[in-house]
Amino acid sequence: MKRKLQVFISSTYIDLIEERQAAVSAILKAGHIPAGMELFTAGDRSQLETINSWIDESDVYMLILGGRYGAVEPTSNVSYTELEFDYAASQKKPMFSVVIKDDALENKIKTQGTSFSEKENPKELRLFRTKVLSRISSFFEDTKDIRLCVHETMADYAANRDLSGWVSGNEIVDSKPLIEEVNKLSAENAALKDKIIHLENLPQTKNLENKVNNPDFSELKTLLQNTLINLPKNLTKGEENMEITLLKAFDIAKDELITGVTNDMDMSDTDQFVFFNLSPKLQIHGLVDNEKVPGVRYRRSYVTPLGIAFLAYLEKSKIAKQPAKPARKR
Repeated sequence: MKRKLQVFISSTYIDLIEERQAAVSAILKAGHIPAGMELFTAGDRSQLETINSWIDESDVYMLILGGRYGAVEPTSNVSYTELEFDYAASQKKPMFSVVIKDDALENKIKTQGTSFSEKENPKELRLFRTKVLSRISSFFEDTKDIRLCVHETMADYAANRDLSGWVSGNEIVDSKPLIEEVNKLSAENAALKDKIIHLENLPQTKNLENKVNNPDFSELKTLLQNTLINLPKNLTKGEENMEITLLKAFDIAKDELITGVTNDMDMSDTDQFVFFNLSPKLQIHGLVDNEKVPGVRYRRSYVTPLGIAFLAYLEKSKIAKQPAKPARKR
C-alpha cells in the first residue's frame, strides 16, 4: 500500500521563496505532500491555532532557516517561525531543518540586498539558530543542497511504519465483508463452544471418552463385520452392485476420512459415496463426525479420536495375525 507523508514546511517567506519552492518540488518528486501556511487561507481561528492544527495533521515538520527571524506574534514577542518549531518539538513531531551557511547568507545579501538580513531581532535570530542546530539539521548553500537533504531525509521517514501518512481511497480494502465474516465466524465459534460444553456433560460423551482412553473394540469390530453396505457399480467397475462389510469399507476409506472428505462441487464418485453413504453409518458408532467448514458453505466428514483408536486396533490385529518369520540358519 502506497503511503504519502504530509510535510509541513516552516520558514520566513519573502527571503526564502526559491528555497521553499525547491523543498516543495523535492517533496512532490519523492511522492509526498508539502504543506505550508502560505498555501492556505486563514479561517475563523487565530493564525497560530491554524498553524498548530496543520502541524498536528502533518507527519513530518521541516524548517528552512535563512537570515531573517520573521514576523513576531504580538502576545509572546516570538516569531511565528520559532513558535511553529517549538510546537512541533513539543508534540514530538518527526522534524528536520536546513540552515543557510554564513558565507552563503553574506553572498545573498551582497547580490540581492539587505532585505535578506535581520535588522530588528538579530539576537533572537542567533538564539533561535542555536536551538535549531541542537536538533537534526544540515546546512545549505543553494537550492541543490535543500533538494538533496529532502531526498535523503524523506527516504528515512518513508521507511518508518509508525508514521500513518495518507493512502489513496482506491487502495483501501473494503473491510465491511471481512467484518461481517469475522462476526459470523465468532458467532459460530461461540455456538460450537456451547455445544462442546453441552456434549461434555452428556453421559454418552463420557462413555465415548472411556472408550477412547480404555478401548475394547472386539464387540464393535464384530458389529461392523456383521453390517453390510452396498457398493454401487460405478465404484466396483462391474455390471452389478457389490456388498461388503462396514468394517472393510471403513478400512478401505480410512485415508480419505483421516484427511477429511468434503461435499464441495468437485466431489469424485468415491468421495460422494464416502460422504453420503459410508460416513453416516460410521457416525452412528462415534467413529466419524461431520462439521461445517468455516468460511465456506460445504461440510467435512472426518475420523474422530475414537475412530483413530479403532483403526489403530485393527492395524495391531492384522500384525498379530501375520505368521512369524522363520529364523535364519547360520
